[in-house]
Order: sequence, then C-alpha cells, then structure tokens
Amino acid sequence: MTAPVFSTLGCRLNSYETEAMKELSAAAGLENAVVVNTCAVTSEAVRKARQEIRKLRRDNPDAKLIVTGCAAQTEPETFASMDEVDQVIGNTEKMLGDTWTKISKGPDFIGDVEKVQVDDIMSVTETAGHLIDGFGTRSRAYVQVQNGCDHRCTFCIIPFGRGNSRSVAAGVVVEQIKRLVGKGFNEIVLTGVDLTSWGADLPGEPKLGDLVMRILKLVPDLPRLRISSIDSIEVDENLLQAIATEKRLMPHLHLSLQAGDDMILKRMKRRHLRDDAIEFCETAKKLRPDMTFGADIIAGFPTETEAMFENSLAMVADCDLTWLHVFPYSVRQGTPAARMPQVNGALIKERAARLRAAGDIKVAEHLGHQVGKVHQVLMENARMGRTEQFAEVFFSDDQTEGAIVPSLISGMQEKGLIAAPL
Repeated sequence: MTAPVFSTLGCRLNSYETEAMKELSAAAGLENAVVVNTCAVTSEAVRKARQEIRKLRRDNPDAKLIVTGCAAQTEPETFASMDEVDQVIGNTEKMLGDTWTKISKGPDFIGDVEKVQVDDIMSVTETAGHLIDGFGTRSRAYVQVQNGCDHRCTFCIIPFGRGNSRSVAAGVVVEQIKRLVGKGFNEIVLTGVDLTSWGADLPGEPKLGDLVMRILKLVPDLPRLRISSIDSIEVDENLLQAIATEKRLMPHLHLSLQAGDDMILKRMKRRHLRDDAIEFCETAKKLRPDMTFGADIIAGFPTETEAMFENSLAMVADCDLTWLHVFPYSVRQGTPAARMPQVNGALIKERAARLRAAGDIKVAEHLGHQVGKVHQVLMENARMGRTEQFAEVFFSDDQTEGAIVPSLISGMQEKGLIAAPL
C-alpha cells in the first residue's frame, strides 16, 4: 500500500484542510495518489501550482494526480487541460468523504468518474467543523471556525474560491477545542478566511468576541488562545473586553490592513480608512500594553503614487506594527484591480523592499525590548519556542516539545531571542 502524497500551497487554512483530506482519503482507502491543494491569491500562485504539478508528476509517474484548492475552484479548466492531471475537485468537494470514496474506488464503483468535480461555491451555505487532531507541531492546534468571505475587495479572487461567509457553530468549536486540549495541545489558534465575520450567519448573529469569551469560559484548562488574521473594523466590544481582561488570549493580532492611504483603501474597496486602523491599534494597546501587531500590506497597488505609498510606509510606525507580511501587488485576472492603471513592476519591488526593511527595524526594536524580561514560551521543538507575542525564542538545551516554559530572555539574534528556562 502506497499512502497518498499531499502538497499544500498558500494559506494556513489550506494546511488545515489538507490534514482533513488526509483523514478523509485514508478512511476511503486511497492509495498511490498525489494531491495538490492549490492557492489562487495571485497569478504567481497559480503559476507555482502548475509548476508543482509538473514536478510531482515527474516524481510520481504512475500515481493518480488530483488537484484541488482555490485555484482549482476558480479556474478548473486550467488544470483539467494539463496532461499531468487526472482529477480536479473543488473546495467543497475536497471536504466530503464521498468524493474520496469515489476517487479511491475508481470507475468500477460509480461508472466513469468525471475529471472535473467543481460545483458552484456560492451555493454553499454551511461550513462543517472538521475535527482534526491538529497539525504543524505538537504544541499548537488550528481550529477552523469560519470559511468564505462576503466582501469584494477589488484585488481579491478568494471569495470566488471560498464562497460566501459561513460559520461553524460555537458549540462545535468548543467541543473540538476541549478534545484538542484533552490531547495535550497548549495553544489553540482560531482560523478562517474572514475571521471577524464569524457568526453573522448563525442564529442571533453572535460576534467573534462572543465566541472567544465562550471558549475561555467553557474550556478553563486551555492555557492559550490565539486569533489569526482579523479585520480591525469588524472588532466587537466583547473581543475588546477579552483583549483587556483575558490573559489566556495571546497579545498578538495580525491585521488585514492592506494599505495606509485613504484613496488606495477606497480603490481597494476596503471598509476602513487610515485613521480607523490607527485608532484600533491605539485602543488595543491601551487595553493590553504588551499587545503586538502584524499586518498584511500590499505594495504597488494600481494607481499608487509615491505619496500614497509613503502613507502606507508610515503606518508601520503609526500603528506600531511588528510582524509585516508584505505583498508586491500582482495582477489577478478577473478582479476589478486588474483593469486599473498598473504601477511599474520594478517600482513595486522597490516599494515592497522598503516596507520589509521598515518591518525588520520594528522586529529588531521589539526583540531588543524583550531582553531581561520573563516570557512564557511555548516550545515548538526541543530548541525553539514562541513568546506570547509570537517572537521566536532559542534555547541552548533541549526543552519538552509542546510545554510552556517560563524563561528569562538573555539576548537576541537575527529575528529571534535567546533564553534560558527559569
């Protein structure tokens, strides 16, 4: 028996869903197969998916090659036309046990299995709470609480790959977290495509803050709860209260800012302005002085002038951003931004480099301020863990993977801290 090979491209949610697919395909008895879980966020991501498919076909000439994920959902014909590909399945289909049973049993089971199985993602109204045992490390588990997005930012193709926003019921989320804590995970990360829209489709329209408070109340033995990327304009009062009062909620928020210039934000069709983002960061810092922020920022969005870019660059200081994810703008066909006047590619790269350099300075400042402090470090492996604010910490002696180790920060190195256990 040859176990399937999985290749995951793109976001953390894709990684989560790959783990679920491993379980579904194993239950179906799938053998001698390669599964590529693609990303569609940029044209470059689609190009990399095609490149990965060709490489995996060369490495596995006799295996059944299955393509899924967001790029398969948004442009199935692109992958169906590749000679290397045997099957294309959509984002809904990949999470169904029946799909893997049919693929595993082959044509003799249901007749000729169609090469492309991709339904209308916009018709999907529910997101199942896929119960997996966690992935990545033994210390941290990710729980998908939401999928899809109701917003239509002009640069983004993802709603057409993920569908409209839909939430996992709070009770299902709590039960999964209890199960994961029972298995020894010391940190849970809530994840989704548009996390702060959680609850809008549920009875009573609860907010993300309601879910966070419920988790912390009903799972008292959960040591650490972390939130992945959020849209700050959607943050509710209960989430602010949790930030202020719940020490088990980690003081690290990754913000979907995208730009720091009001005109560019409007052309992106974002729902916040520059001052909204600054106000949120100031509020969160007052409520939780040890709070750190990461942010997604796009460099070189269409029509961006040097003055507009300078406004985005200034946001690094104005919002006290530490962990930057900088994206050089890449044309994504099928989006409104693709039809706007484009910025020169060399200029985009130069602006992205300036943003990253500003981010590196902020990381160094943050790390420097930690020297001499005590942190509760969650060990990801024997020699490396992370602080509550997600900074990497390195040890000279082995620690227990998955343990939370009280540690004195004694120094720093490039993009990381040096510590000894107390």
